[in-house]
Amino acid sequence: MMKDTHISDKTFVLTAVIGSLLVVAIVIGTTLWASKETAAETDEAVAAVSHFYLEAMADRRARIITNLINNNFEHMEKLLPIIAEEGIDSQETLRAMIGKIKTLFSLKRFALVDEDNVVYTQYTTYTGGSRHAFLTANKLNKRDISTVYLYGSSKQLCLAIPTEGLVLLGKPFKACFVQIDIEEIASLLAFNDPGRTYFGIYDRNGVNLSNTNLGSIVSGQNILEATKDILPKPEWEQLCRDFDNEANGGLTFAFNGAEETLFYVPIPDTGWMMVILIRESIINDQIRGISEKHLEISNLQIAVTLGSMLLFAAALLWRLWKISRMKLEAEMKNSRAFRSMANTDSLTGVRNKHAYSEYEAILNRQITGKELEKLAVVVCDINGLKIVNDTQGHAAGDKLIRDASALLCEHFIHGAVYRIGGDEFAVLLQGKGYDTRETTIRSLNKIIEANIATDGVVISIGYSTLEPNDERLHDVFERADQMMYERKKELKQMGAKTRDV
Repeated sequence: MMKDTHISDKTFVLTAVIGSLLVVAIVIGTTLWASKETAAETDEAVAAVSHFYLEAMADRRARIITNLINNNFEHMEKLLPIIAEEGIDSQETLRAMIGKIKTLFSLKRFALVDEDNVVYTQYTTYTGGSRHAFLTANKLNKRDISTVYLYGSSKQLCLAIPTEGLVLLGKPFKACFVQIDIEEIASLLAFNDPGRTYFGIYDRNGVNLSNTNLGSIVSGQNILEATKDILPKPEWEQLCRDFDNEANGGLTFAFNGAEETLFYVPIPDTGWMMVILIRESIINDQIRGISEKHLEISNLQIAVTLGSMLLFAAALLWRLWKISRMKLEAEMKNSRAFRSMANTDSLTGVRNKHAYSEYEAILNRQITGKELEKLAVVVCDINGLKIVNDTQGHAAGDKLIRDASALLCEHFIHGAVYRIGGDEFAVLLQGKGYDTRETTIRSLNKIIEANIATDGVVISIGYSTLEPNDERLHDVFERADQMMYERKKELKQMGAKTRDV
């Protein structure tokens, strides 16, 4: 009986030992398996978020370029009627007009082309048939976007529109165009974290147009040539096809032990590709460290269950989401800051011509849809700015502009003040500003008339309100502008300084 009991105890102990070892082995195996599975799923989640993050950044920058192109086209189309009505009778007058257009509308390298392909700029004329591809055709029928290569490595974006019916100096003109330096465009798109996130603008052949470095691998080279020996052949061939067909896409590759993620989107109508590259470790370095620490803890704490692993994985994903959200919020903040800078006049601090054009488009849609009833446009022109510039210097002229701006802002507290030219301001009045417009303008005109005697700020003011037959904001602006010129004559008779006095 004792022998049987001994055997029974021995069997129990052996069973317990074997069972315990088996349980420990199962727990260890399950924990390690769960840890590896969690790490793999985390890597997939990181890759997915990285792809989304890159796609959002690339698409946002592509839209910035598209908006820049559309704004320049719209400015040129609005300018043609103005040029046609100027009565230009000499090349000097034409060049002066081109210079004024460049200043007032911020159209850099603006030029006109006659029927003989002679290009007229602010400072010179030249034959443009060999330099500009759009001039090879006898007639330009629509908007044209092309890339111009100048002076070795200099590359510019050329935007051209037809000018059918425009006759200057006794000759028909076929087109007008602007050229924008691609490096200037690239400066608008730059990231605030150089060395971590990279971008570049390339043509469909892989040529770097922006002269920006796409990380240490591609650098400033042709992207297709630089990646040929790095990517597997199928992925490289797909990259080439995407560039040739202007299709978006992305890929991840390893180089010198580091993972790089690259995403690219086409910029419509340009033949360009916007490419963003980021080191994978930027997003998942912290997650890698946490995951490795978890594996070490798992080796020491065998009791960790699958539930804790899932909970840990959830914490990792939440941490990744938080990091991605912070990056996206920072990107949105930078975008808002850029937009604010782009819409603010640097001299006076009020809204600029670009901001006026953006809001003008919104108001035009409301006027067309009959959604707007109360709207007034006030056009203001500073008297004597040229005389001050010529006799006292541009510093005094700048002070006069700032003083005039401050006077307008002080009185039109319920309106939106825009500086739309060198000495020209516009004020848009709605709501309370519209209802009090006449009182405000009378009060302001009294101060202006008093300033004539004291050599203070003198501003010619004209205004008009929206009428039922108006089709766009420009109709209201034209009436206000005409009234402003009549007011300028009145102030001149009172003794105010003008260009002629």
